[in-house]
Amino acid sequence: MMRLVPLLLLVLLVLLATLGCDTDRTSFGTLDKVWGRRGLADGRFQKPRAIAIDANDQLYIVDTSARIQVFSPDGDFVRSWKTPAWENGRPTGLSIDRRGRVVVADTHYYQVLFYSPTGELLGKFGGEPGPKPGQLGWVTDAIEDSTGHWFVSEYGEYDRVTKLTPDGQFVLEFGGHGSEPGQFLRPQKLAIDEQDRVWVADACNHRLQVFDNSGKLLFQWGTQGHAAGELYYPYDLLLDGEHVYVLEYGNHRVQKFTRSGESLGVWGHEGRGPGELYNPWGVVLDRQRRLHVLDSNNHRVQRIQL
Repeated sequence: MMRLVPLLLLVLLVLLATLGCDTDRTSFGTLDKVWGRRGLADGRFQKPRAIAIDANDQLYIVDTSARIQVFSPDGDFVRSWKTPAWENGRPTGLSIDRRGRVVVADTHYYQVLFYSPTGELLGKFGGEPGPKPGQLGWVTDAIEDSTGHWFVSEYGEYDRVTKLTPDGQFVLEFGGHGSEPGQFLRPQKLAIDEQDRVWVADACNHRLQVFDNSGKLLFQWGTQGHAAGELYYPYDLLLDGEHVYVLEYGNHRVQKFTRSGESLGVWGHEGRGPGELYNPWGVVLDRQRRLHVLDSNNHRVQRIQL
């Protein structure tokens, strides 16, 4: 019996250490809704790839069927439409511009499409692939700054960000394929802050990079890994006051940071149940301070009350 006591103590210490590793991960927010399931009918998803939110908190979601579906904040289906062509591949980015247009990164057609909220095609930029000024690669995102200029991210051979005038004329480009400061490996998502600085989720370099509006690198942060404070394939980011929420495709989570890169907590981990994520692609914040997380390979949306 006496010999069993040290063994039992050792087992207890190991269990406490293991539990400590799990509970050291500070969480934030409360899960308050899970909705959606796999399928091609209205209101269902086939690996949704991007999400955007308008001024009325309506959600716009594109999936691998090339459908843009519109939902209420509670997940009620409103309407849908498809991009003009999808045989070469499906869109991977969505945003809403200052005029309320739905902006679609039509990735494999090298273009940016502009729709009304009801699905009327209003115009486009690009369409001609190539490295020259005015040409585009595989577009991942397009976002507008306070002056109406556009920043378009592209991955593949070019791995760059192109700046365009409000009517789509080439201004400049920055980046390039690589892992040096200022270069990109799949710039997947963009955000513009109150100073018109361009934040880039540099996905395959596992970092964020921040540039001024002329393409000068200002700072970067992020290292590859799985611990709190590290990143693994950041596919989306959003700015909320002094905080940055980063969605990690590879770590199956959303991580909250200060703008200088200090981790303030994580939400989610790999799995299929409520509160678990499997290769998420997108995240948006509504006016009630709820995060809507696009849980892509679970074909659903999870909502977190902050």
